[in-house]
Formats: sequence, structure tokens, C-alpha cells
Amino acid sequence: MLTKRKSGMKVQNTFVTGNNTASIRCPECNIVKIISVGKFRNINHTLKTRCGCGCVFIVSLDFRRHYRKQTKLIGFYTINSSGDSGGGRMQLFNISRSGVGFTVSGIHNISKGQQARITFTLDNKKGTPIAKDVVVKSIRKKNIIGCEFVDNAQLGKDLGFYLQP
Repeated sequence: MLTKRKSGMKVQNTFVTGNNTASIRCPECNIVKIISVGKFRNINHTLKTRCGCGCVFIVSLDFRRHYRKQTKLIGFYTINSSGDSGGGRMQLFNISRSGVGFTVSGIHNISKGQQARITFTLDNKKGTPIAKDVVVKSIRKKNIIGCEFVDNAQLGKDLGFYLQP
């Protein structure tokens, strides 16, 4: 996937495999190279790259455990921690085999460590409804919530197929 930075330089996002390699495709000549990127894991996730054809572009390395699919799915969350209750509407902006990222608008009572139930509908041909239990792992900028699935071993056939890159 290519996007453009403010500098006008092309940016390629690439997923790093479990053996610390990444496939990089030149946006001009389409030559693909598989390179070892383990040395960048804890230092730099963005690299300026020059292809043999002369094209210069930026590669953004994604070191997550699982591929993260960008989405714009509307759903609902319900807090189900002991003593706490609440919930509301959310927008899933990404999903992976291990969790989701979503935003909420307005004031909420979500805190790190809470368990919640999320429900949403996939934008696939079937319009598959999904309901998963999650644990809140991060809250950024007051309304960006990162969650991990409680039982990601039971991902389900439809969601597993949806997440294929």
C-alpha cells in the first residue's frame, strides 16, 4: 500500500514476518526484494530506500505479531467489568487476529484493564455479524482504544478469512 508524505515522497507500508524479513516492492519498476529487517526492530521503523532503477521511496515497517487490516466499521461496545457498566457506539479503524483498535466520541468510562464486549458487522459480502470479548490494553488521545481479544484461538472462519492480507 502506497501513500504520500508531506514531502511528496511515496511511502510503502510493509508487514514484517516472524523471521524478521519484509517484502519491499519498488513503486516504479515493481521489482520485489525480500530483506532482513530485524536490526531495525527496536530502532527505526521507517527507512528511506533506493531501488536499482533509481526510484527513492520510504518503507514503513510493521513489526506487529499479526497483520492489521485498516477498516471503517461501525459497532458497539459494552463494559462488563465487575461494578462498572456502560457502553456506546464505536468505529473500528483496524483489526487483527489478536485485537482491534477503535475510537469513541464524547466522554466514556473506559479504562485500561477493563473487559468489554464488542459487536460489529464485517463489510464482506455476507455482512457477517461479529461479537467478541476484549480486554482494553491502551487508551490514546482520550478516545483511541486498543484492545486484545480475550480468546483469539476462537477467531471464527469468517473473521479469519476477512483478515487475510
